[in-house]
Amino acid sequence: MDVRDAQFLYAYNRWANARVLDASVCLVPEQFTRNLGSSFPCIRDTLVHILSAEWIWLWRWTGTSPRRALDSASFGSLDTLRARWAEVEVEQTAFVDQLTPEVLEHVVSYTNVQGEMWRYPLGQMLQHVVNHSTYHRGQVTTMLRQLGATPATTDLLVFVDHGQPGWTRGS
Repeated sequence: MDVRDAQFLYAYNRWANARVLDASVCLVPEQFTRNLGSSFPCIRDTLVHILSAEWIWLWRWTGTSPRRALDSASFGSLDTLRARWAEVEVEQTAFVDQLTPEVLEHVVSYTNVQGEMWRYPLGQMLQHVVNHSTYHRGQVTTMLRQLGATPATTDLLVFVDHGQPGWTRGS
């Protein structure tokens, strides 16, 4: 992975997260928190898990190992979740924008929420986070369908086909 690949993946990740959040605006509060029996009980909890993981990894990359995830109950509405997400994305984008080839190869040590120590090259961690978010966005897609809502398409090549600035076919 090189710097441009990382920046592309994170531009895609922001776009895909925004589309999933946009697809969730049609939900009434009861639907947003209805237990649908997935890995995380409801859409709110799954979205908070995605955000929480992105926040935790960002902090790990900058030298701090948070000891717990964000609390789903503190996000009473999609608006409060969006506001926190916007804050994390600003910090995440600033971090990704300053990457260098040397930084991507740097091995980052961190302690997970269970208290275990781990070490990986930053480039692999960056890929992991986008992959993790993609996995859980897929779960949100299924839950939206269960609720009769229309999910957003978040395929990587759809992102490219939408002609996002700086990320077009063949660039």
